[in-house]
Amino acid sequence: MQIMAAKQMCFGFPEKTGRFATITIARGQAFMFIPLHDANTLKHIGVQWVTLGLMAVNIAAWIFTAVESDQVAQATTVGLGYIPAIIFGHAMLAPGLEIVPEAATYITYSFIHTGFWHLAGNMIFLWVFGDNVEDAMGHLRFLIFYLACAATGALCHGLLSTTSEAPLVGASGAISGVVAAYLMLHPRVRVWVLVFFRVPLPLPAFIPLLLWVGQQFFMLLADPYGNVSWGAHVGGIIAGALLVLILRRPGVPLFDRQIVMPRAVKDRPTPIRVTASGMPVPPRLPWGRDKL
Repeated sequence: MQIMAAKQMCFGFPEKTGRFATITIARGQAFMFIPLHDANTLKHIGVQWVTLGLMAVNIAAWIFTAVESDQVAQATTVGLGYIPAIIFGHAMLAPGLEIVPEAATYITYSFIHTGFWHLAGNMIFLWVFGDNVEDAMGHLRFLIFYLACAATGALCHGLLSTTSEAPLVGASGAISGVVAAYLMLHPRVRVWVLVFFRVPLPLPAFIPLLLWVGQQFFMLLADPYGNVSWGAHVGGIIAGALLVLILRRPGVPLFDRQIVMPRAVKDRPTPIRVTASGMPVPPRLPWGRDKL
């Protein structure tokens, strides 16, 4: 049996429109929140180069598929997407559709998205949470972590549906691992989230993230063969929670047990002014005003 084309995205949304919120809320598949910002400075690295690089690759891949014809975009999705029926020997690609070796699709699928909102949803999670996980691991180990979570998500998806011919695409397996790692590292950090696309709230990270993780496991049981691969999400979560234990830097604590001062602040000398008699001088108020 040959797979000629994809009719439905297994890990996203078949529609290439801006109706992400309407469609997913109606189906009960939307995230319960959208992260906006976290009050969590970088402590070990200056710039989150890997996070930015991963975002750039995802965006570039989406732009390529968006500007090309539907036929080329579909061929890219089939050629780079993870197709369980091919991996497990139940089907084969039609001649000319294979772009990379089958094993490589455990990774390549995570850089392909089916529409702008599919991409945007994943990238906002990576932007808010990825930098601090990269900070806790270092650049190279974070890249290994991200790709391993993507591959584990694909494997779990495939094991749950070995004969599926629909391509699995999207970064959510890897993003799920990032979310799990952030939850393990910084559950008490305050995160601004947009709840139900409407209400901005500052919450300790463990509240929205635990709810989000619970939703993925619940949906896997409630809708295991739906349009979203909850199995890939759960696989990424499990991989992220385990890998952060061994890939974080030595001395980086879990569960916010220790407040680590950012290096830029820790190494900055604090000047102390004294009077001629040796008494400390109170700090000056802004704009040089000593009195209110």
